[in-house]
Amino acid sequence: ATKQFDGLTANEAYEFPMMVKSFQSTYWDAAQEGMKKAAEELGVTYTPQGPNSESDIADQVNMINTAIASNPKGIGIAACDTSSVLDALQTCADKGIPVVTFDTGIADAPEGSVVCEVCTDNAQAGAEAATHMYDAIKDVVANADGQVVIGEVNQDATAQNIQQRGGGFIDKMIELLQADGKTVAVVGNDFYVNQVKDNGDQASADVVLEVAVPAQTTVELCSNEAQAILSKENCIAIFGSNQTAAEGVLAANANLNVLGSDAANGDVIGVGFDAGSIIKAAVTDGTFLGAVTQSPLMMGYYAIYALTAAANGQELEDVPTDGYWYDSTNINDESIAPNLYD
Repeated sequence: ATKQFDGLTANEAYEFPMMVKSFQSTYWDAAQEGMKKAAEELGVTYTPQGPNSESDIADQVNMINTAIASNPKGIGIAACDTSSVLDALQTCADKGIPVVTFDTGIADAPEGSVVCEVCTDNAQAGAEAATHMYDAIKDVVANADGQVVIGEVNQDATAQNIQQRGGGFIDKMIELLQADGKTVAVVGNDFYVNQVKDNGDQASADVVLEVAVPAQTTVELCSNEAQAILSKENCIAIFGSNQTAAEGVLAANANLNVLGSDAANGDVIGVGFDAGSIIKAAVTDGTFLGAVTQSPLMMGYYAIYALTAAANGQELEDVPTDGYWYDSTNINDESIAPNLYD
């Protein structure tokens, strides 16, 4: 998918508005580093814009509409809420402004609006978290004499990337547990529960996957949800599916002190997602077993490449980027470290 950019040069000095989800998160700083690198290579410019937080959906929509009104040669959008930008995308389609979505795909985008999607394969990334978690807990599950609980905290049920990641984790965990002869039930947030194709019975299940979504996307509210799950005697593991949710899990653990890397010794196994100094420290000291990182750097980088190609009139195919597992053993590897923004 990246071969389509081989030998690319800009036909003119394009300027692209780039809509990020928030200006407060280091994740989006890393994406902008990627944009900067690509813009320098291609001889184009870009203007990063975004609301204060990922919950400020209306603010982002206003910024997008203002950018479209100036008739840019293309626009990059990481949507806080995919349903909120559909009218704006229709305007882009009508005006012939190519849109590249990055970080979050938009499943029901109007025909002719989105020319390329540059996103993590989120189902793969969620499954990656489940696989590593299961390796650490499977003996505990096998030897349990009663029902055990595995928690998942998702910051929302509205953004497609979080939906796919949460779902990818659940599907893979069910598959791994059932392969070892265990029965599983998924409880909690309706959106995620309803995605499960064949849900088990909560009363009799060997393993309950409990999925929590806070009322708003804040670390504090994610922490409250995590604390409710971690407080259960039979909770053996928990997954926070992005930076906010994972930091929430760690904040909850500050009160409870149950996380660690030795499941056989009774530690609850925590797995995070994304990076930032708090999560990296928890992975390094063994509070978290590990985490899955995306490559915000490469998403920003390829979004600028895709916009430049689109402005040149090139037809494009989507660019999926991988999620990578990291733990205390490989956190400094050359293939991992550049994506672990602070």
